[in-house]
Amino acid sequence: MRKPNLILIGAGGHARACIDVIEQHDQYRIAGLVGLAEEVHVQHLGYSVIATDYDLPELAKEYPYAFIAVGQIWSPDSRMRLYQQATELGFQLPAIIAPTAHVSRHATIGAGSIVMHGAIVNAGARVGINCIINTRALLEHDAIAEDHCHISTGAILNGGVCIGAGGFVGSGSIIKEGVTLGKGCVVGMGLSVRHNQADHTRFVGNDKT
Repeated sequence: MRKPNLILIGAGGHARACIDVIEQHDQYRIAGLVGLAEEVHVQHLGYSVIATDYDLPELAKEYPYAFIAVGQIWSPDSRMRLYQQATELGFQLPAIIAPTAHVSRHATIGAGSIVMHGAIVNAGARVGINCIINTRALLEHDAIAEDHCHISTGAILNGGVCIGAGGFVGSGSIIKEGVTLGKGCVVGMGLSVRHNQADHTRFVGNDKT
């Protein structure tokens, strides 16, 4: 059966990582990427940038599926804006799960989210819409990543952790069991968070080390 066409909204490094996962997922055919005007016709891993954000209304008439392939570190705003725009235009945004990842049948993954190579989403865990669960990240039992979160490479959310909407947890960071981070929090790389954090806290340690 012919696979449905999907376009990637984004054409940077994260988009290339998404391409690899989507190819392995093998449920969609990547029809092209959406990038900046100067990127049109540039190829990434064999797929062309076919349009810019301004062309999305026309693309929505031709392609039923889209995926937000823009990365997220300091702010989720671009991903949130693009997700809202895509859904308002009528695109369907599937959840993408790498075949090398483990997602418990007792976990839930929201629309437009991606679970990348080697990641684990354990029983009772919940991932909201438009999230990135990056390579080898771990969401233990009953952990929650709310909408528009990025749980970066090798990060660990222990049991019962809750990351508020739009949060970012950096590579290799560990969140202690039961800890809650408010919406929009940023946790830097390689840190341990042992206590609850208020909305929009930037827990980044010593930037000089």
